[in-house]
Amino acid sequence: MDSSVSSIKQTLDLTASAAVTAVPAPVPPSVGEALLHYLNLEGDNDGIVYLFGVPGGGIMHFLDLIKDSREKFRYIVCRQETGAAFMADGYFRATGKLGIVLVTTGPGATNALTGVMNANNDGSAMILISGEVDQQFLGKGYLQEGEDSKININAVYTASTASSMILSSPLSAQTLLQQAFRNIFVLPSQAVHLSLPDNVTSMLLPLGTTLPKTTDRYRAKQHYVNKEDVTEILEVLSTAKRPLIFLGNGCRSALNYHEETYNAHGGGEHDNHHHLAELLHFVEAWGIPVMTTPDGKGVFPERHPLSLRVFGCASCRWPFYWMNLGNKTSQYVSEPYDAIVVIGSSLGDLATSKYFAGLMPSNGAFYQVDIAPEIMGRSYPMKKGIVAEAGAFIQGLRKQMKNFTPDEAVVKARKELLKQIKIDHSPFFAPDEYYATGKPFQSASLMRVLDEHLDEQRETHIFIDAGNCVGWANHYFATILKWNMYSSLSMGPMGFAVGAVVGAKIGRPNATSICITGDGAFMMQGSEVSTAAQYGIGAIWIVLNDNNLSMVSQGMSQFFPDAKDPQIWKELYELGKPDLAKFSEGLGAQAYEVNEPEEMANLMPLVLERANQNHRPQVIIANIDPTKIPPYYAKPPETPPAA
Repeated sequence: MDSSVSSIKQTLDLTASAAVTAVPAPVPPSVGEALLHYLNLEGDNDGIVYLFGVPGGGIMHFLDLIKDSREKFRYIVCRQETGAAFMADGYFRATGKLGIVLVTTGPGATNALTGVMNANNDGSAMILISGEVDQQFLGKGYLQEGEDSKININAVYTASTASSMILSSPLSAQTLLQQAFRNIFVLPSQAVHLSLPDNVTSMLLPLGTTLPKTTDRYRAKQHYVNKEDVTEILEVLSTAKRPLIFLGNGCRSALNYHEETYNAHGGGEHDNHHHLAELLHFVEAWGIPVMTTPDGKGVFPERHPLSLRVFGCASCRWPFYWMNLGNKTSQYVSEPYDAIVVIGSSLGDLATSKYFAGLMPSNGAFYQVDIAPEIMGRSYPMKKGIVAEAGAFIQGLRKQMKNFTPDEAVVKARKELLKQIKIDHSPFFAPDEYYATGKPFQSASLMRVLDEHLDEQRETHIFIDAGNCVGWANHYFATILKWNMYSSLSMGPMGFAVGAVVGAKIGRPNATSICITGDGAFMMQGSEVSTAAQYGIGAIWIVLNDNNLSMVSQGMSQFFPDAKDPQIWKELYELGKPDLAKFSEGLGAQAYEVNEPEEMANLMPLVLERANQNHRPQVIIANIDPTKIPPYYAKPPETPPAA
């Protein structure tokens, strides 16, 4: 055998041997498996990822993947897709973890729209995954087709979320997934939409594809502040006589209270990296009062001596005395209100009491701190706008405060002045309603009873729906350190809190989770009580029942009074006297009716125990006085005439 033939034979033998011993190339993940991987990275909560939605044939391959991974992924089957999106929103607000919504094609996606759009406008991190028909049927009029038909789901969500993308190919799937999560986790957080054609779910990513092990591989966190900007503000605050800090909903991710997070760093001593503790340390040392916007309510404890509670829609009375009387003849001997630092608010009409002129300090020292430069200065002229993440800015105040020494006498005088204002003036527009006992049940007194009977030692999440309940809760309820309160005032959809309370309780099972809603909003999304019952979720609903869409009827009576028929607006918007207790019981809740404060006070311990210990949904139907109007239209307190 010549050398060339021998060489060929040797090569063939080696090739055959290699074919026997070669390890097969690893099979790359499918598009659906890659999506689950990213959801696990972004949404893991103590080893579990929760998805909220209503299943359907357009996501059947993805549902099969979830079924086989159910030790990790829990699909909460809701009663309607809007409620599912509200639940995912509440889940995010209570946990800070990604809210995930999974729905089928066509109407599944359109039903979810209100909840997803609301999350996008309120700064909630959310992803909606909607199914799409098999690509081979696109354009043929297939049932519930949403890409190439008159529905055009992608266009709908492009117009209402941060981004909307179609995972049309495994070649681009990972790129689009990573971009979706970058879009979600900007500040403020946003909602995005992914359309997943059912057949694409099972397609394999290219050979050699690797999936990231951490989110740091594809997105960065925003956490910045300019040191010189913090220095400038501290210089102003250190010399100001009567300054003020005004917190908005943009502070919530930095200041939200979670038991283990706050305590892990010694939160009780306020000397740590929990931003709420840092803020408390700063304002206590410098004696600066704090107020919040309505949708920022709860980010600062309202029973704190330095709290002015809420300013804006249904405002507390105290802020007006602090801001508006210093430069007028009054019983308070003090310098004029002379500096404000607004953190995390776009200063819309609800946040500013219809652009109240007195919010501007006497010398124009108006600072606005926000992550979004495009909203700065549009409502009030600023001395300076500072682009910064709220938590980083607060941390900067805490770190640099040691370089400044405010006048101790001035700090003491501020604290004494604030104390005197609170002694001389009730925070409430109608204190008699707040302290009322007996019938008819005043909504203001309901807030008092709730305030008095919640556990001060338990982390609590309170969701306020749209309607009159916003005014009653914002004005008359006072939060403490461990109580978080949420509303949805960018868009104000009815039924938001009814669903959100379930998601919050799922995300924080050891915390109390309460919804305060009206009867109209409760009927919109009350079917989600059934979802809570099915999964053993001890959420609590308190329903203000007056058989009317009272915010509308009272508003129309206010602006369009009918002298000939004064009751016409009330009559036009009645609800048919539904039996909401029976409705709730039929959905699996334990339901109760109360007609006066004492009944509710006696009931609250039992309701809290059954919700938190027995994991049963609880519904309290409070038959309130329908004639009373929340302090939406209340004018600022009278101020003495100028000297």
